[in-house]
Order: sequence, then C-alpha cells, then structure tokens
Amino acid sequence: MSARRRVLFVCTANSARSLMAEAILKHMAGDQFEVASAGTDPKQPHPLALQCIEDAGMDSAGLSSQSMTALGDAHWDYVITLCDKAARECRPIKSVGQTIAWDFPDPVPGNQLATFALVLKELRERIGLFVMVHQKDTPRPIHYPPAGVFKALGDENRLTTLLLIQQHEELCVCELTRALALSQPRISRYLAHLRDMALVEDERRGQWIYYRLHPALPDWILQTLKAAAAENPDIIEPLARRLVTMPNRPAKMDCA
Repeated sequence: MSARRRVLFVCTANSARSLMAEAILKHMAGDQFEVASAGTDPKQPHPLALQCIEDAGMDSAGLSSQSMTALGDAHWDYVITLCDKAARECRPIKSVGQTIAWDFPDPVPGNQLATFALVLKELRERIGLFVMVHQKDTPRPIHYPPAGVFKALGDENRLTTLLLIQQHEELCVCELTRALALSQPRISRYLAHLRDMALVEDERRGQWIYYRLHPALPDWILQTLKAAAAENPDIIEPLARRLVTMPNRPAKMDCA
C-alpha cells in the first residue's frame, strides 16, 4: 500500500480553523492523508472549537496548537493556509509539493458556538471536495453540487477567470494577471479555489503553469459559462484585448 500523503493546515493562531480542519480530514480520510496543523502566531486551542469537533462526532483528542518552527524541515505534499494573514506570514517551507490558499473567517472574535459551527460546516464542505479531487484511487465521477458551483461563480473575478479560460482553452497565471489587472497572489487564490472545486485543472510546462477547464465538467456547467459569455461581451472582450497587447506573452509552443 502506498504511503499516505502529508497535509498541513495553517492559520494564524492554530486555535480554531486549522484545528477543525485537521480533525475533519483525519475523520474523513485519515487512511489517505497524514494530517497536522500549525500557526504563524499560535495560541491555546479554543474550547468552542474543540466542542464543535466533538459535537460533530469527531475526535478532538491529541489536537494541540504549535508553531511553524516546531515542524522542522519535514516534507509536506500539501500546505493549505486558511486565511489571507497566514498566507502572507507563512514561513517558506523547504519541501512542499503544493501550496493552496483558502480564506475562512475567524470565529474566535465572535466567541459564539454557532459561529464556530458554521465555519466547521464550511470547512467540511471544502475538505470534502479536496478529498474527492485528490484521492489516489481510480477517479470516480465528480459530483458538482449546484449551490457550491454557483457560490464559486458568484464572485465576479472567479467567474471572469473561468470565462477567459473557456474562451482561450488554457491560460497561465501571468496572462490572467494581465487580463484582469489584478495581483498575482489574488489570481493564484482565485485559481486555487476553482481548482479545489474541480472547475479547473492545471499543468506545468517549463516555468509556466497553465489552467484549463476540468475535463469532468458536466454539460450544465459548460452551457452556463457559454451563456454567461454570450450575454456579457462587454465584460469579456476588453479583457481579451489586454491579452493581445500583453508584452512577452508566453508562447505555448515553447513551453511543452
């Protein structure tokens, strides 16, 4: 049996979100993944986070907060940050396969059990998709819940990113940065979210990573994207023109 892949969840305090994410993935797919969590400025585990974990029927035993420096130089197949602050402050990890940036609200300031429970529910949904997309076994048909898809498409930048990729078949981060006139970290976060939802897939060629629509997308999603592009040419066409005028645009034939 092949070794489990190693996943590290990172947030600022490692007291709530990352501990809940650790417990969820261990409960959901502990046979497939070795899981840990850490914080850029660790605090004590929040009692409401531990209560939510237990109320959801998961094990909170052994969960503790730790700093990034306590991890040493271990290899991680996936490092998943759970807030923008952690993404900015996460120390470079020498050996990491893939870094994924998620952003979930911190339930600690509100100090309400219902707020912690809502964050745990949202983490559970996202981690469920992560497991589905990254499972090692023979790929199974991917289920695309309409509510989750339309929530992802509800962000204008994520939607225009998908529409541009559909129009051009594949684009790299630098091309999307030029077209949308946004920073590279923001574009990377949008793409990471779309990839985690199995709406896009990526492929590295040389120094570039190209993104294309996921081949498993059902017809109803493809038709939705086509209809959105057809009804909104005033949005898509100016972005496409920016690509045409992009200096030093990567040549796909040189990147194979």
